[in-house]
Amino acid sequence: MAGTNGVAVETEGLVKVFGGNRAVDGVDLRVPAGTVYGLLGPNGAGKTTAVKMLATLLRPDAGYARVFGHDVVAEADTVRGRVSLTGQYASVDEDLTGTENLVLLAKDRPARPGALSASLTFGWRAMLKIKHVPEQLFDVTAFPIMMVLMYTYLFGGALAGSVSAYVQFLLPGILVMSVVMITMYTGVSVNTDIEKGVFDRFRTLPIWRPAPMVGYLLGDVVRYLIASAVMLSVGLLIGYRPGGGVVGVLLGVALLLVFSFAFSWIWTMFGLLLRSEKSVMGVSMMVIFPLTFLSNVFVDPRTMPGWLQAFVNNSPVTHLATAVRELMAGAWPAADIAWSLGWSVLFVVVFGAVTMRLYNRK
Repeated sequence: MAGTNGVAVETEGLVKVFGGNRAVDGVDLRVPAGTVYGLLGPNGAGKTTAVKMLATLLRPDAGYARVFGHDVVAEADTVRGRVSLTGQYASVDEDLTGTENLVLLAKDRPARPGALSASLTFGWRAMLKIKHVPEQLFDVTAFPIMMVLMYTYLFGGALAGSVSAYVQFLLPGILVMSVVMITMYTGVSVNTDIEKGVFDRFRTLPIWRPAPMVGYLLGDVVRYLIASAVMLSVGLLIGYRPGGGVVGVLLGVALLLVFSFAFSWIWTMFGLLLRSEKSVMGVSMMVIFPLTFLSNVFVDPRTMPGWLQAFVNNSPVTHLATAVRELMAGAWPAADIAWSLGWSVLFVVVFGAVTMRLYNRK
């Protein structure tokens, strides 16, 4: 497809400045339709920066660029519907098969998908990654089993007199703790895709802008559901009996999934903000460990010092653990449910907004 003058790519006076560095300085191009064109030059010559401006990933500081007759700034979304970008560091998505990569890149593009359709597609991509690397399920299968058994038999006799008595209190709390802890892997996945180079490809697709981020989170919701099912199964085997029955358990798990989806936006922010996977993991652990352990997951806060109770009683994890525990017991803790949902809204509004700002400027 060519522009009105038979030119596929046209730029004039294209400029991009980073601080005091003029990375692209007045580039003029005219690439006829149907031709192959290469940008050659030494490292630092501005080749990648120029391509990113043509692909709408960077906004020019001066001059203009048109792709198939469409301005890359004023008609960015239209340009994304006409081009496909292969990342500098990865020509394929190594988490997908060859056929899946061809479908993603080479198949004729359908009409622009809606927000839900695009988000579900990226969520399905997260599921395909598990299909091809099934050991990723270790943290939602073996880890939850270990957590339930270890803490139940380690603390049960000392804190409640018996394992059967303690598991009634512990199981909902350790369920909350385990699922909230594995939310941090969302940020790791985002950072890994950035490092592999497939991230820029997502940003040049003609889709709802938050779709890749929402897709990560939707894929991880399935992981949270698996972890919940595993832990509840183990709990039932060692004596846990929810007074609220199936309905109470389903309500508790549903509230946990909503909170975890919202809480994961914190880690998507860190995944975009930090430079490496190790940095994301380190910062996440530093935040999540005190937040989950300084709660009512293991014991009633009334046994704690007053200054610590002030923090624990107002912790989002405490509100969530209490709500899930009471729902599974057959009660309706309206205040704690409201607090949990309120925290969820706050996380999405604040960290979702910051995540998308970083995503659009990455």
